[in-house]
Amino acid sequence: MALTVLETNLTAYRRTWRGSVLSSFVLPILFVLGFGVGVGRFVDLGGKLGPVHYLDYIVPGMLASTIMQVAFGEAAWPIMSKFQWIRVYHGWVAAPLRIVDIVGGELLFTLVRILSTAAVFLGVTTAFGAVHSWWAPAVIPVTGLLGMAVAAPLLAFAGKVEQDGYFPLLMRFVVIPMSLFAEVFFPIAKLAEPLRWLAYVSPLWHAVVLCRACTLPGFGVTAWAAVGHLAYLAVWAGAGFWLALLTYRKRLVS
Repeated sequence: MALTVLETNLTAYRRTWRGSVLSSFVLPILFVLGFGVGVGRFVDLGGKLGPVHYLDYIVPGMLASTIMQVAFGEAAWPIMSKFQWIRVYHGWVAAPLRIVDIVGGELLFTLVRILSTAAVFLGVTTAFGAVHSWWAPAVIPVTGLLGMAVAAPLLAFAGKVEQDGYFPLLMRFVVIPMSLFAEVFFPIAKLAEPLRWLAYVSPLWHAVVLCRACTLPGFGVTAWAAVGHLAYLAVWAGAGFWLALLTYRKRLVS
């Protein structure tokens, strides 16, 4: 039944996909060009990252950050609208759909959006010569897990709130700071210790470390460290899925 919800969302997306092209594909590429090629030229001249080109350094971080923002966009306003504005969930739950089908279908659609965005982003940056490892395809499942770690808890949050003003606050005070302090643009080793711990707590940092290990030799992680990063993302995704089930059930059934 979750596939039914996925099919419904895909049918609707066929009419609206053009609106996501700019944010999902074009803007990140322009950002990579601006920071990686433009600013990166001066960083490379200063030798701040040693033999590593700045473009090569930020590509995996930008990929993970873009996926986080795509997951946020799919799990925020669209989910709230189905509760508050267009109220399609009330019709779905009256049909032979279970709560787990609805939540699972929404996450499956978000996963499709995430994986397609990650594949295009990886392909374009590879064409720019910014990917240097045969492990690069492993970035796609890593970003899929990151997307679930972000989208699942947000589904639970979007199911609780009744005003969309909370989402811009989350963007300003959670999503943007995570992008700035999760080793996307610079190493966090020289940050103050409290800021480093904030980075360690965020799921984005764990995904950035894994993506960089997959695309850039010299930034690899041990097998146990990789398992730890993946497990941390899986805990976020699993806990978020459980909370989303509770929220949907309370809102639609109780």
